[in-house]
Amino acid sequence: MSGSSDPTASAGPRIAVYPGSFDPLHGGHLDIMRRCKPLFDRVVVGVLENEEKRPLFSVDERVAMISEVVGEDPIFTVQSFSGLLVDFVESLGARAIIRGLRAVSDFEYEFQMALMNRRLDPGIETVFLTPREEYTFVSSRLVKEVFRLGGDLSGLVPVPVLRRLEERLRPETN
Repeated sequence: MSGSSDPTASAGPRIAVYPGSFDPLHGGHLDIMRRCKPLFDRVVVGVLENEEKRPLFSVDERVAMISEVVGEDPIFTVQSFSGLLVDFVESLGARAIIRGLRAVSDFEYEFQMALMNRRLDPGIETVFLTPREEYTFVSSRLVKEVFRLGGDLSGLVPVPVLRRLEERLRPETN
């Protein structure tokens, strides 16, 4: 149509933030990230600085692990943040927050957070994505627990994460 313009044509890149503690990164996180690729031009993986959760890995270690795993993929950048998520999102010029939903049990909490974020900034949308079925039971807490008990994490965490888990949690044998 002549004379009409697409309102999104000059809107700039579609930037989203995928926030989390990522302690540690696992296959479910990576699957959500893969699902973001056709939807956004740039995705900032925001690693939350929240010492109240008593993380296994420091923020710097988590940023390094994720950066190593995403490598040279130009769509992803990894940054730590603290404070309000909407403030972080705004500072990046992003308009979307990505959240993964594994099961119905995740929904109530995530829905409450999405509504609070919308109240704080109505211009930021929350996009819920679901991982492949084989990751619906995986959580960072469960990954750490299974590893501590000697379980096999093959296919559930990337190799750099498995390496760091071994360094951190496996006692040295004499």
